[in-house]
Amino acid sequence: MDITEQVKKVMQRLLSGGYEAYLVGGGVRDMIMGRAPHDYDIITSASPAGVKKIFDRVIPVGEKHGTVAVVENKMSFEVTSIKSLEQDLSRRDFTMNSLAMDINGKVYDCFGGEDDIKKKVIRTVGKPEQRFREDPLRLIRAVRFAVDLGFDLHAGTWAGIIENSHLIAKTAAERVRDELCKILLSGGPGCGVRLLQECGLLRRIIPELAGCVGFEQRNRHHDRDVFEHTLAVLDNTPATLNVRLAALLHDVAKPVTFSLDEKGEGHFYNHNIVGEQMARAILNKLRLSNDTIAAVTSLIREHTSRYARISTSGLKRLIKRVGVDNINDLFELQIADIRGSARPFDTGAADRMREEADSILSSKEPLGVKDLAISGRDLIDMGFPPGPEIGKTIKDLLELVLEKPELNTRENLINLLRKRNK
Repeated sequence: MDITEQVKKVMQRLLSGGYEAYLVGGGVRDMIMGRAPHDYDIITSASPAGVKKIFDRVIPVGEKHGTVAVVENKMSFEVTSIKSLEQDLSRRDFTMNSLAMDINGKVYDCFGGEDDIKKKVIRTVGKPEQRFREDPLRLIRAVRFAVDLGFDLHAGTWAGIIENSHLIAKTAAERVRDELCKILLSGGPGCGVRLLQECGLLRRIIPELAGCVGFEQRNRHHDRDVFEHTLAVLDNTPATLNVRLAALLHDVAKPVTFSLDEKGEGHFYNHNIVGEQMARAILNKLRLSNDTIAAVTSLIREHTSRYARISTSGLKRLIKRVGVDNINDLFELQIADIRGSARPFDTGAADRMREEADSILSSKEPLGVKDLAISGRDLIDMGFPPGPEIGKTIKDLLELVLEKPELNTRENLINLLRKRNK
Protein backbone atom coordinates (compact mmCIF):
# COMPACT_ATOMS: atom_id res chain seq x y z
CA MET A 1 0.00 0.00 0.00
CA ASP A 2 1.42 3.37 -1.04
CA ILE A 3 1.42 6.64 0.88
CA THR A 4 -1.58 8.68 -0.21
CA GLU A 5 -1.04 11.69 -2.43
CA GLN A 6 -2.37 14.01 0.27
CA VAL A 7 0.23 12.75 2.77
CA LYS A 8 2.95 12.99 0.16
CA LYS A 9 2.07 16.64 -0.48
CA VAL A 10 2.53 17.49 3.21
CA MET A 11 5.81 15.56 3.37
CA GLN A 12 7.06 17.12 0.13
CA ARG A 13 6.47 20.66 1.39
CA LEU A 14 8.54 19.86 4.50
CA LEU A 15 11.27 18.31 2.34
CA SER A 16 11.22 21.32 0.00
CA GLY A 17 11.77 23.53 3.04
CA GLY A 18 15.03 21.69 3.68
CA TYR A 19 13.73 19.47 6.49
CA GLU A 20 13.50 15.71 7.01
CA ALA A 21 10.00 14.19 6.92
CA TYR A 22 8.83 10.66 7.67
CA LEU A 23 5.53 8.91 8.16
CA VAL A 24 5.65 7.02 11.49
CA GLY A 25 3.78 4.80 13.92
CA GLY A 26 0.51 3.01 13.46
CA GLY A 27 0.00 4.32 9.93
CA VAL A 28 3.18 2.56 8.76
CA ARG A 29 2.24 -0.57 10.68
CA ASP A 30 -1.19 -0.67 9.07
CA MET A 31 0.25 -0.16 5.59
CA ILE A 32 2.69 -3.04 6.09
CA MET A 33 -0.23 -5.21 7.26
CA GLY A 34 -2.33 -4.20 4.24
CA ARG A 35 -4.79 -2.27 6.36
CA ALA A 36 -6.07 1.22 5.64
CA PRO A 37 -4.51 3.60 8.21
CA HIS A 38 -6.89 5.44 10.53
CA ASP A 39 -4.61 8.45 10.67
CA TYR A 40 -1.21 9.65 9.52
CA ASP A 41 1.48 10.94 11.87
CA ILE A 42 4.47 12.74 10.41
CA ILE A 43 7.78 13.54 12.10
CA THR A 44 10.11 16.26 10.89
CA SER A 45 13.35 18.01 11.74
CA ALA A 46 11.45 21.31 11.44
CA SER A 47 10.50 23.07 14.66
CA PRO A 48 6.83 23.95 15.27
CA ALA A 49 7.74 27.50 14.28
CA GLY A 50 9.27 26.18 11.08
CA VAL A 51 6.14 24.15 10.32
CA LYS A 52 4.01 27.27 10.79
CA LYS A 53 6.08 29.12 8.19
CA ILE A 54 5.48 26.39 5.61
CA PHE A 55 1.75 25.79 6.05
CA ASP A 56 -1.11 28.29 6.11
CA ARG A 57 -3.24 26.53 8.72
CA VAL A 58 -1.51 25.03 11.75
CA ILE A 59 -3.25 24.19 15.02
CA PRO A 60 -1.06 24.01 18.20
CA VAL A 61 -2.58 20.77 19.54
CA GLY A 62 0.50 19.92 21.61
CA GLU A 63 3.04 22.54 20.68
CA LYS A 64 4.86 22.43 24.02
CA HIS A 65 5.62 18.77 23.22
CA GLY A 66 6.60 19.64 19.66
CA THR A 67 3.34 18.56 17.98
CA VAL A 68 1.08 20.65 15.78
CA ALA A 69 -1.78 19.73 13.46
CA VAL A 70 -1.44 20.72 9.83
CA VAL A 71 -4.76 21.16 8.05
CA GLU A 72 -4.71 20.74 4.28
CA ASN A 73 -7.80 20.29 2.10
CA LYS A 74 -9.99 19.64 5.15
CA MET A 75 -7.68 16.84 6.34
CA SER A 76 -5.62 17.04 9.53
CA PHE A 77 -2.13 15.60 9.99
CA GLU A 78 -0.16 15.55 13.24
CA VAL A 79 3.37 16.82 12.65
CA THR A 80 5.92 16.37 15.44
CA SER A 81 9.39 17.87 15.66
CA ILE A 82 12.31 15.48 16.31
CA LYS A 83 16.04 15.67 16.88
CA SER A 84 16.83 12.40 15.13
CA LEU A 85 14.88 9.56 13.54
CA GLU A 86 16.43 6.79 15.64
CA GLN A 87 15.90 8.71 18.89
CA ASP A 88 12.23 9.21 18.05
CA LEU A 89 11.68 5.55 17.18
CA SER A 90 13.49 4.45 20.37
CA ARG A 91 10.89 6.22 22.52
CA ARG A 92 7.83 4.63 20.94
CA ASP A 93 5.73 2.06 22.77
CA PHE A 94 5.91 -1.15 20.73
CA THR A 95 8.22 -2.35 17.98
CA MET A 96 5.34 -2.61 15.49
CA ASN A 97 4.77 1.12 16.01
CA SER A 98 8.47 2.08 15.92
CA LEU A 99 8.58 2.13 12.13
CA ALA A 100 9.13 5.05 9.79
CA MET A 101 8.59 5.45 6.06
CA ASP A 102 10.00 8.09 3.74
CA ILE A 103 8.15 9.70 0.85
CA ASN A 104 9.39 6.98 -1.52
CA GLY A 105 8.02 4.16 0.62
CA LYS A 106 11.32 3.02 2.15
CA VAL A 107 10.80 1.60 5.66
CA TYR A 108 13.19 2.39 8.53
CA ASP A 109 13.13 -0.32 11.18
CA CYS A 110 15.59 0.00 14.06
CA PHE A 111 13.98 -2.43 16.54
CA GLY A 112 12.65 -5.44 14.62
CA GLY A 113 9.13 -4.12 14.16
CA GLU A 114 8.58 -5.67 10.73
CA ASP A 115 9.65 -9.09 12.00
CA ASP A 116 7.32 -8.78 15.01
CA ILE A 117 4.45 -7.87 12.66
CA LYS A 118 5.16 -11.03 10.64
CA LYS A 119 5.23 -13.07 13.87
CA LYS A 120 2.11 -11.25 15.14
CA VAL A 121 3.82 -10.34 18.39
CA ILE A 122 3.45 -7.20 20.51
CA ARG A 123 6.79 -6.32 22.09
CA THR A 124 7.92 -3.14 23.79
CA VAL A 125 10.77 -1.07 22.41
CA GLY A 126 13.49 -1.75 24.98
CA LYS A 127 12.70 -2.62 28.58
CA PRO A 128 8.96 -2.99 29.31
CA GLU A 129 9.15 -1.30 32.71
CA GLN A 130 10.75 1.79 31.17
CA ARG A 131 8.13 2.09 28.43
CA PHE A 132 5.25 1.56 30.86
CA ARG A 133 6.59 4.02 33.41
CA GLU A 134 6.90 6.68 30.70
CA ASP A 135 3.18 6.34 29.99
CA PRO A 136 1.14 3.77 31.98
CA LEU A 137 -1.66 3.95 29.41
CA ARG A 138 0.56 1.69 27.31
CA LEU A 139 -0.36 -1.12 29.69
CA ILE A 140 -3.95 -1.18 28.49
CA ARG A 141 -3.01 -0.19 24.93
CA ALA A 142 -1.01 -3.41 24.68
CA VAL A 143 -4.14 -5.41 25.45
CA ARG A 144 -6.19 -3.32 23.03
CA PHE A 145 -3.71 -3.92 20.23
CA ALA A 146 -3.69 -7.66 21.00
CA VAL A 147 -7.45 -8.02 20.52
CA ASP A 148 -7.68 -5.48 17.70
CA LEU A 149 -4.86 -6.94 15.60
CA GLY A 150 -5.12 -10.58 16.70
CA PHE A 151 -1.50 -10.50 17.95
CA ASP A 152 0.06 -12.26 20.94
CA LEU A 153 1.77 -10.39 23.75
CA HIS A 154 5.49 -11.13 23.97
CA ALA A 155 6.37 -12.99 27.19
CA GLY A 156 8.56 -10.15 28.45
CA THR A 157 5.91 -7.55 27.62
CA TRP A 158 3.23 -9.62 29.38
CA ALA A 159 5.40 -9.98 32.48
CA GLY A 160 6.03 -6.23 32.38
CA ILE A 161 2.30 -5.49 32.28
CA ILE A 162 1.66 -7.72 35.29
CA GLU A 163 4.55 -6.19 37.24
CA ASN A 164 3.52 -2.61 36.47
CA SER A 165 -0.29 -2.90 36.42
CA HIS A 166 -0.53 -0.68 39.50
CA LEU A 167 0.75 2.26 37.45
CA ILE A 168 -2.54 2.52 35.57
CA ALA A 169 -3.90 4.36 38.62
CA LYS A 170 -1.70 7.33 37.62
CA THR A 171 -3.47 7.69 34.27
CA ALA A 172 -6.39 10.06 33.70
CA ALA A 173 -9.74 8.28 33.80
CA GLU A 174 -10.70 9.70 30.40
CA ARG A 175 -7.69 8.06 28.72
CA VAL A 176 -8.38 4.71 30.39
CA ARG A 177 -12.04 4.99 29.39
CA ASP A 178 -11.16 5.54 25.75
CA GLU A 179 -8.91 2.47 25.61
CA LEU A 180 -11.43 0.33 27.47
CA CYS A 181 -14.17 1.35 25.05
CA LYS A 182 -11.96 0.42 22.11
CA ILE A 183 -11.43 -3.02 23.64
CA LEU A 184 -15.16 -3.43 24.16
CA LEU A 185 -15.88 -2.42 20.55
CA SER A 186 -13.22 -4.76 19.14
CA GLY A 187 -13.89 -8.07 17.47
CA GLY A 188 -12.98 -9.90 20.69
CA PRO A 189 -14.34 -8.01 23.70
CA GLY A 190 -14.48 -11.11 25.88
CA CYS A 191 -10.87 -11.96 25.10
CA GLY A 192 -9.84 -8.38 25.84
CA VAL A 193 -11.54 -8.28 29.24
CA ARG A 194 -10.08 -11.70 30.09
CA LEU A 195 -6.58 -10.39 29.32
CA LEU A 196 -7.25 -7.33 31.49
CA GLN A 197 -8.25 -9.64 34.33
CA GLU A 198 -5.32 -12.03 33.94
CA CYS A 199 -2.69 -9.27 33.94
CA GLY A 200 -4.19 -7.46 36.95
CA LEU A 201 -5.45 -4.37 35.12
CA LEU A 202 -9.17 -5.08 35.46
CA ARG A 203 -9.12 -4.95 39.26
CA ARG A 204 -7.35 -1.61 38.99
CA ILE A 205 -9.84 -0.21 36.47
CA ILE A 206 -13.11 -1.80 37.64
CA PRO A 207 -12.42 -3.47 41.01
CA GLU A 208 -16.13 -4.27 41.39
CA LEU A 209 -15.74 -6.96 38.71
CA ALA A 210 -13.01 -8.75 40.67
CA GLY A 211 -15.65 -10.33 42.92
CA CYS A 212 -17.28 -11.91 39.87
CA VAL A 213 -14.19 -13.93 38.97
CA GLY A 214 -14.74 -17.55 40.02
CA PHE A 215 -18.06 -16.75 41.72
CA GLU A 216 -20.16 -19.85 41.13
CA GLN A 217 -23.85 -19.15 40.52
CA ARG A 218 -25.16 -22.50 41.76
CA ASN A 219 -28.21 -22.06 39.58
CA ARG A 220 -29.63 -24.51 37.03
CA HIS A 221 -29.88 -21.76 34.43
CA HIS A 222 -26.14 -21.11 34.51
CA ASP A 223 -23.18 -23.35 33.70
CA ARG A 224 -20.50 -20.68 34.16
CA ASP A 225 -19.34 -18.52 37.03
CA VAL A 226 -20.42 -14.88 36.97
CA PHE A 227 -17.26 -13.63 35.24
CA GLU A 228 -17.23 -16.32 32.55
CA HIS A 229 -20.94 -15.71 31.96
CA THR A 230 -20.20 -11.98 31.58
CA LEU A 231 -17.54 -12.68 28.94
CA ALA A 232 -19.90 -14.99 27.06
CA VAL A 233 -22.62 -12.32 27.08
CA LEU A 234 -20.12 -9.73 25.83
CA ASP A 235 -19.15 -11.94 22.90
CA ASN A 236 -22.80 -12.39 21.94
CA THR A 237 -23.58 -8.67 21.69
CA PRO A 238 -23.39 -6.43 18.63
CA ALA A 239 -20.55 -3.89 18.50
CA THR A 240 -22.60 -1.12 20.11
CA LEU A 241 -20.95 0.70 23.03
CA ASN A 242 -24.04 1.02 25.24
CA VAL A 243 -24.90 -2.66 24.84
CA ARG A 244 -21.35 -3.81 25.51
CA LEU A 245 -20.94 -1.59 28.56
CA ALA A 246 -24.24 -2.96 29.86
CA ALA A 247 -23.13 -6.53 29.10
CA LEU A 248 -19.88 -5.96 31.00
CA LEU A 249 -21.69 -4.67 34.08
CA HIS A 250 -25.13 -6.31 33.93
CA ASP A 251 -24.31 -8.89 36.63
CA VAL A 252 -21.76 -6.89 38.62
CA ALA A 253 -24.03 -7.03 41.69
CA LYS A 254 -24.55 -10.80 41.70
CA PRO A 255 -21.83 -11.55 44.29
CA VAL A 256 -23.32 -9.01 46.73
CA THR A 257 -26.93 -10.15 46.23
CA PHE A 258 -26.30 -13.92 46.32
CA SER A 259 -28.44 -16.15 48.49
CA LEU A 260 -29.19 -19.88 48.73
CA ASP A 261 -32.66 -21.36 49.17
CA GLU A 262 -33.44 -24.47 51.19
CA LYS A 263 -32.70 -26.65 48.15
CA GLY A 264 -29.25 -25.17 47.67
CA GLU A 265 -30.29 -23.17 44.61
CA GLY A 266 -28.55 -19.82 44.13
CA HIS A 267 -30.58 -16.64 43.72
CA PHE A 268 -29.68 -13.01 43.06
CA TYR A 269 -32.74 -11.04 44.09
CA ASN A 270 -32.69 -7.40 42.94
CA HIS A 271 -29.25 -7.76 41.40
CA ASN A 272 -30.49 -5.63 38.51
CA ILE A 273 -31.43 -2.77 40.86
CA VAL A 274 -28.22 -2.97 42.90
CA GLY A 275 -26.27 -3.42 39.67
CA GLU A 276 -27.78 -0.25 38.24
CA GLN A 277 -26.47 1.69 41.24
CA MET A 278 -23.03 0.08 41.10
CA ALA A 279 -22.77 0.62 37.34
CA ARG A 280 -23.63 4.29 37.69
CA ALA A 281 -20.75 4.76 40.13
CA ILE A 282 -18.34 2.83 37.88
CA LEU A 283 -19.30 4.74 34.74
CA ASN A 284 -19.08 8.07 36.54
CA LYS A 285 -15.59 7.18 37.73
CA LEU A 286 -14.63 6.40 34.14
CA ARG A 287 -16.01 9.77 33.03
CA LEU A 288 -18.61 8.42 30.60
CA SER A 289 -21.12 10.99 29.35
CA ASN A 290 -24.38 11.52 31.24
CA ASP A 291 -26.37 10.25 28.25
CA THR A 292 -24.31 7.07 28.08
CA ILE A 293 -24.62 6.48 31.82
CA ALA A 294 -28.40 6.97 31.70
CA ALA A 295 -28.81 4.56 28.78
CA VAL A 296 -26.48 1.86 30.12
CA THR A 297 -27.89 1.87 33.64
CA SER A 298 -31.45 1.64 32.30
CA LEU A 299 -30.43 -1.44 30.28
CA ILE A 300 -28.91 -3.02 33.38
CA ARG A 301 -31.99 -2.22 35.48
CA GLU A 302 -34.36 -3.73 32.91
CA HIS A 303 -32.28 -6.66 31.62
CA THR A 304 -34.33 -9.04 33.76
CA SER A 305 -37.62 -7.67 32.32
CA ARG A 306 -38.18 -10.64 30.07
CA TYR A 307 -41.64 -12.16 30.18
CA ALA A 308 -43.24 -15.12 28.44
CA ARG A 309 -46.44 -13.09 28.54
CA ILE A 310 -46.72 -9.33 28.84
CA SER A 311 -49.67 -7.07 28.15
CA THR A 312 -49.43 -4.44 25.47
CA SER A 313 -49.75 -1.72 28.09
CA GLY A 314 -47.01 -3.38 30.17
CA LEU A 315 -44.69 -3.45 27.17
CA LYS A 316 -45.45 0.21 26.49
CA ARG A 317 -44.45 1.03 30.06
CA LEU A 318 -41.20 -0.88 29.53
CA ILE A 319 -40.48 1.08 26.34
CA LYS A 320 -41.23 4.29 28.22
CA ARG A 321 -38.85 3.36 31.07
CA VAL A 322 -35.98 2.34 28.79
CA GLY A 323 -36.60 4.89 26.05
CA VAL A 324 -37.56 4.45 22.43
CA ASP A 325 -33.95 4.86 21.33
CA ASN A 326 -32.72 2.16 23.75
CA ILE A 327 -35.41 -0.52 23.57
CA ASN A 328 -33.71 -2.49 20.79
CA ASP A 329 -30.45 -2.39 22.77
CA LEU A 330 -32.34 -3.96 25.67
CA PHE A 331 -33.50 -6.85 23.53
CA GLU A 332 -29.95 -7.32 22.19
CA LEU A 333 -28.67 -7.50 25.78
CA GLN A 334 -31.39 -9.92 26.85
CA ILE A 335 -30.76 -12.26 23.92
CA ALA A 336 -27.00 -12.16 24.57
CA ASP A 337 -27.71 -12.89 28.25
CA ILE A 338 -29.64 -15.99 27.24
CA ARG A 339 -26.93 -17.16 24.85
CA GLY A 340 -24.35 -16.73 27.60
CA SER A 341 -26.32 -18.99 29.96
CA ALA A 342 -26.86 -22.74 30.10
CA ARG A 343 -28.33 -24.54 27.10
CA PRO A 344 -30.89 -24.90 25.66
CA PHE A 345 -31.09 -21.27 24.54
CA ASP A 346 -34.67 -20.06 24.42
CA THR A 347 -34.90 -16.50 23.12
CA GLY A 348 -38.62 -16.85 22.36
CA ALA A 349 -39.85 -14.40 25.02
CA ALA A 350 -37.36 -11.69 24.04
CA ASP A 351 -38.07 -12.25 20.35
CA ARG A 352 -41.81 -11.89 20.89
CA MET A 353 -41.35 -8.76 22.98
CA ARG A 354 -39.15 -7.24 20.30
CA GLU A 355 -41.68 -8.04 17.59
CA GLU A 356 -44.54 -6.48 19.51
CA ALA A 357 -42.41 -3.47 20.47
CA ASP A 358 -41.64 -2.93 16.79
CA SER A 359 -45.36 -3.03 16.06
CA ILE A 360 -46.12 -0.50 18.82
CA LEU A 361 -43.41 1.87 17.61
CA SER A 362 -44.35 1.61 13.95
CA SER A 363 -48.00 2.39 14.77
CA LYS A 364 -46.82 5.45 16.77
CA GLU A 365 -49.08 4.64 19.71
CA PRO A 366 -48.79 7.06 22.67
CA LEU A 367 -46.11 6.06 25.18
CA GLY A 368 -45.58 9.12 27.36
CA VAL A 369 -47.14 12.29 28.70
CA LYS A 370 -45.83 14.27 25.73
CA ASP A 371 -47.86 12.00 23.42
CA LEU A 372 -51.18 12.85 25.06
CA ALA A 373 -53.65 14.87 23.00
CA ILE A 374 -53.99 17.39 25.85
CA SER A 375 -51.51 19.08 28.15
CA GLY A 376 -51.33 20.62 31.60
CA ARG A 377 -52.12 24.00 30.01
CA ASP A 378 -55.41 22.55 28.71
CA LEU A 379 -56.28 21.42 32.24
CA ILE A 380 -55.63 24.90 33.61
CA ASP A 381 -57.88 26.34 30.90
CA MET A 382 -60.57 23.91 32.07
CA GLY A 383 -60.35 25.32 35.60
CA PHE A 384 -57.85 22.97 37.26
CA PRO A 385 -55.77 24.89 39.81
CA PRO A 386 -52.00 24.86 39.07
CA GLY A 387 -50.15 22.36 41.23
CA PRO A 388 -49.55 18.64 41.87
CA GLU A 389 -53.15 17.72 40.98
CA ILE A 390 -52.51 18.53 37.32
CA GLY A 391 -49.51 16.17 37.19
CA LYS A 392 -51.50 13.37 38.83
CA THR A 393 -54.41 13.88 36.44
CA ILE A 394 -52.12 13.78 33.40
CA LYS A 395 -50.55 10.52 34.64
CA ASP A 396 -54.01 9.02 35.19
CA LEU A 397 -54.96 9.91 31.62
CA LEU A 398 -51.75 8.34 30.33
CA GLU A 399 -52.57 5.08 32.11
CA LEU A 400 -55.98 5.02 30.38
CA VAL A 401 -54.42 5.76 27.00
CA LEU A 402 -51.78 3.07 27.41
CA GLU A 403 -54.58 0.55 27.82
CA LYS A 404 -56.82 2.06 25.12
CA PRO A 405 -54.87 4.20 22.62
CA GLU A 406 -58.09 5.03 20.76
CA LEU A 407 -59.01 7.32 23.68
CA ASN A 408 -56.13 9.66 22.83
CA THR A 409 -58.05 12.50 21.21
CA ARG A 410 -58.56 15.94 22.69
CA GLU A 411 -62.32 15.52 22.68
CA ASN A 412 -62.28 12.08 24.35
CA LEU A 413 -59.87 13.12 27.10
CA ILE A 414 -61.77 16.32 27.89
CA ASN A 415 -65.03 14.35 28.06
CA LEU A 416 -63.41 11.84 30.41
CA LEU A 417 -62.28 14.64 32.72
CA ARG A 418 -65.70 16.31 32.70
CA LYS A 419 -67.43 13.05 33.61
CA ARG A 420 -64.92 12.41 36.37
CA ASN A 421 -65.45 15.87 37.88
CA LYS A 422 -69.27 15.81 37.85
